[in-house]
Amino acid sequence: MRNVTAPASKSLSHRYCIAAALACGESSLEHVLESRDLQQTRAILMSAGARFEVVGHSGHASAQWLVTGMRRPQGGGNAAHALSCDVHESGTTCRLLTAVLAAGQGWFRIHGAERMHERPIGELTEALSRLGAEIRHEGRPDCPPLLLHAAGLHPDRVQGDITLGMDASSQYFSGLLLAAPLCPSPLTITLGGSKAVSWPYVGLTLQCLEDFGQRFTVETRPAPDGTWQALPGQAWRELRQATPGCLRITVQPGAYRPGRHVIEGDWSGASYLLAAGAVGRHPVRVEGLRRDSLQGDRAMLDILRRMGARVEADENGVTVYPSALHGVQLDMGDCPDLVPTVAVLAGFAQGSTRIGNVAHLRLKESDRLRAPAEELRKTGVMVDELSDGLLIHGLAGRSFGLKAPVLPDEVALCTHNDHRMAMSLALLSLRDTTINMRERLDNPAVVDKSFPDFWQCWEQIR
Repeated sequence: MRNVTAPASKSLSHRYCIAAALACGESSLEHVLESRDLQQTRAILMSAGARFEVVGHSGHASAQWLVTGMRRPQGGGNAAHALSCDVHESGTTCRLLTAVLAAGQGWFRIHGAERMHERPIGELTEALSRLGAEIRHEGRPDCPPLLLHAAGLHPDRVQGDITLGMDASSQYFSGLLLAAPLCPSPLTITLGGSKAVSWPYVGLTLQCLEDFGQRFTVETRPAPDGTWQALPGQAWRELRQATPGCLRITVQPGAYRPGRHVIEGDWSGASYLLAAGAVGRHPVRVEGLRRDSLQGDRAMLDILRRMGARVEADENGVTVYPSALHGVQLDMGDCPDLVPTVAVLAGFAQGSTRIGNVAHLRLKESDRLRAPAEELRKTGVMVDELSDGLLIHGLAGRSFGLKAPVLPDEVALCTHNDHRMAMSLALLSLRDTTINMRERLDNPAVVDKSFPDFWQCWEQIR
């Protein structure tokens, strides 16, 4: 048995750092993920007026922070002296903070790494413009870099109701939810578009708002022409999906309330460790995970079970045992970050696995449909790229040739500068103890983006 602890949730670390920075007073945040993406978020919040002081460490890659809030972000006095907001490669930082900064005052220049300047944000900036922000895209008309002139967001400009889609990202919706309490009047955000990807991440945002004392109402209706009905109490926590035209959230204005909060374990980061239990040589137990978490990547438990893995979960953690896997058909629209991991798992399975409803993955840190396909093919796995996903033909149970993915001595793997690609590809080293995956990957350090001590954890489970 191999025992490891899950890293802190990246999604919740971003949201709670932002909320604490917007609060009036001091907040204590424990078990905050220490990663490159979080460094970018904190740096921008500090430049805009918040104060972050590290007061302790709870692990190799998590810390306790004392945060003094700024109430409202403050930028530069004019366009020539706009506050520089470097998001580097963090899409979460870019999208959440673009909305939050727009609710502040002054000039901000939002920019990042080259790949970030190819990732769309136009739907969000259009909505912010309608609410009163002045935005100038410096390159592509729908991507960073951009110059933002903020004078607060004003719901009265849209009669208190704005429509925002989730076809490409739920972070547009989450960013506006985080900014809404800073508005002078209630703001209703109606779900538009044609589909809602990654809905569980909106649930995490609502959890954060609630924990920081914000008041909101979630309403649904059975059809776009139906009657709106408010969900009672905590019923919004039970929502597993959202339908465009049939959900809206109204946020009341109010100050973020400071407090003490502990960030839960990250199901995304734990997914690689759990998958290792299924395809490796030893059972793996991952502790620090909440079974009642709102994180969408908790779906990893169900996916492993559906593929035939033996999984045991209790109040303190999850144990996965080496298992014979088989192919399945999966809609992964609510857990897209798991796709690279599941794609590699599928290579070890008997039969074919179809992953669907994740067309938007082509716009992530890498093209997360093309990249897994390219790397798995190097190991003997046949992969078809589909319009909205992947079809992976597993090697187990074949009557000829390979029985599992094999990494020939002369073959190196490409991370495509993507942290989730690097960590998912590590699974290919579990059947051969002579393989040092850090030497086989072109950029093993890319894991610093979300899971800085990944390779130390990996050595514990091999």
